[in-house]
This record gives sequence, C-alpha cells and structure tokens, in this order.
Amino acid sequence: MSKLIDQIDKAQLREHPTLEVGSTVKVYYKIKEGEKERIQPFEGVLIAKKGGAKNARATFTVRKVSSGFGIERVFPLHSPKVEKIEVLRRGNVRRSKLYYLRDLAGKAARISEKMVPR
Repeated sequence: MSKLIDQIDKAQLREHPTLEVGSTVKVYYKIKEGEKERIQPFEGVLIAKKGGAKNARATFTVRKVSSGFGIERVFPLHSPKVEKIEVLRRGNVRRSKLYYLRDLAGKAARISEKMVPR
C-alpha cells in the first residue's frame, strides 16, 4: 500500500528553483473567480519551509508588508495552482525559520543579500 502512495506522490512532484529561507521570491498563484481563472503574483520574503523538497505535501511561507500590515501566506510547493516561483534575491540568514521578522518593522526587518560569485 505504501509503495502505491509513494508512486502517486512522486508523480505529483514538480520542478521549482532551489528555495532558501531568507530569499525574496515571487509566487505566481492561480485564482479562480467564478468562471474566470487568473494568475496573481505574491512577492515577499520566504520565512519558512516545511516538509522538504521531495515531499508532495511540502509547504513554504512567504511574508510581505502591504500598507503597514504584515501578510503571510502558506503555499503548497507542488500544487498545480502554483504556476511558477521566481527567486528575486538570495538572503543571507543563519536561521531556518524567520518568525522573528513578525516583531520587526522598517529597516530592522531587512535581510542582507547573499553575494554569489558569477
């Protein structure tokens, strides 16, 4: 039984860029409104990853500040509703979960950029 479940899970895995906590990402998510379907981008800092990259149930949490309010959204990594994920900047952090950003505002909530050699 578990082999069958593993095969189904493996069939649902999708290719995405390598996501690292602290990176600024843009997630293109499909939204259905009545009969129409559109793609809505959500841009913010990746503050948490759960479940690993090879797990069909893996999720990641993206946080952004809009009009002074913090908005966090949890996306399933391998969902067919996630059209694509763009990594805009790589952040240099030393934690796997950045929940402490919830308490910070303004310049204190900035994350330094990781310098990558070309």
